[in-house]
Amino acid sequence: MFRSTENHFLVLTIFLFCSYTSRRGRCAGRICITCFFSLQSLIDNRDNENNSGEKEIFSMAKIDAFFKLMHEQGASDLHLVSGQQPVIRIRGDMERVKYHILDNDELKAMLYEITPEHKVKQFEETGDVDFAYEVPNLARYRANFFQQKYGVAAVFREIPSTIMTAQQLGLPPVITKLASLPRGLILVTGPTGSGKSTTLAAIVDEANRTRKDHIITIEDPIEFVHESKSCIINHREVGFHTKSFSTALRGALREDPDIILVGELRDLETISLAVEAASTGHLVFGTLHTTSASKTLDRVIEVFPASEQMQIRSTLADGIRAVISQVLFKRIDKPGRCVALEILIATPAVRNLIREAKTYQIPSIMQTGRKFGMQMLDDAIMDLLNRGWIGAEEAYTKANDKTKFRPFLRTPPADFTEV
Repeated sequence: MFRSTENHFLVLTIFLFCSYTSRRGRCAGRICITCFFSLQSLIDNRDNENNSGEKEIFSMAKIDAFFKLMHEQGASDLHLVSGQQPVIRIRGDMERVKYHILDNDELKAMLYEITPEHKVKQFEETGDVDFAYEVPNLARYRANFFQQKYGVAAVFREIPSTIMTAQQLGLPPVITKLASLPRGLILVTGPTGSGKSTTLAAIVDEANRTRKDHIITIEDPIEFVHESKSCIINHREVGFHTKSFSTALRGALREDPDIILVGELRDLETISLAVEAASTGHLVFGTLHTTSASKTLDRVIEVFPASEQMQIRSTLADGIRAVISQVLFKRIDKPGRCVALEILIATPAVRNLIREAKTYQIPSIMQTGRKFGMQMLDDAIMDLLNRGWIGAEEAYTKANDKTKFRPFLRTPPADFTEV
């Protein structure tokens, strides 16, 4: 980022200054954003003074300093809100940045500096917008702008530039095997921020390295960017390359795809097309915001009118291959986070339960299906707890059957919703 030897010296000077002042409680033990902007100002001034010969350009957008700080601290999200200090989320916790309270006009100018013109127009008209932004040699960021009571606000999620494999993420071997399936529907579900995109990226990367196929991804916005390896990969962004998920998915069926990734199954038409594609010889990956495997299947079925649900049960039973529901946890043994997975594999017994509208019996099938790679979410959470990776309180909070985890708590809470 800094080209001259003098600029490298300035970086070191500011770093040492922050390290020194942190002992006096001024920079919280890290390069604070105020010092980073001071550095940027010094670099800008130095570059302006040295423009007698070839011009050296310092093209860093002002907001990029926040992204650099965010990346160095291992933060997953950056929150910029009018009337408040910037906030970053580190290992699940919100931490305020040592910076002044953001004024609405200042923040809007900072955001618009990196926003494509058509996205600015969309935001001005609707009050909401999504897009992706990339800082070269750092990372990509999924951006969401929205209007709130005190002005503009924005949330940025960091998308690592390096795609981790399933093995590096510690995912079970059955997850890797899903990448080799010739056809069918695979759903990855969980709350917002539970790592669904990371899991899907690992599966697609496995397919990209081991198969010779055509992969199409449809996202809003594009998150992980895959370089074509053994496969050809085409990334399409809703609102930029195509009008909607359903439009892109309908078009994809005529584009000779082998694997289709749908970033989000938002509506009836998109879900219907995804199920149809899975039933006609394509391997389809999609995401939903559900919390368990059986509830995911119910959600897919219930989005259809009552008159069509019997038919969709039969079609879904034929097409479904796996459902992965996941939850993220903070690690207590070392910095970082880990994931607990509920895995449903569509065996003949599971398919029969879907056809017969008996999805409530699926958990009992999962408990006896370990040889197929199935596991319940609570069993995965208990395994993490027994390893000493996660805390009992968070395990209790995120478990489905909380009674299993009450004995691990020093002072079990009185939860009136569990009575």
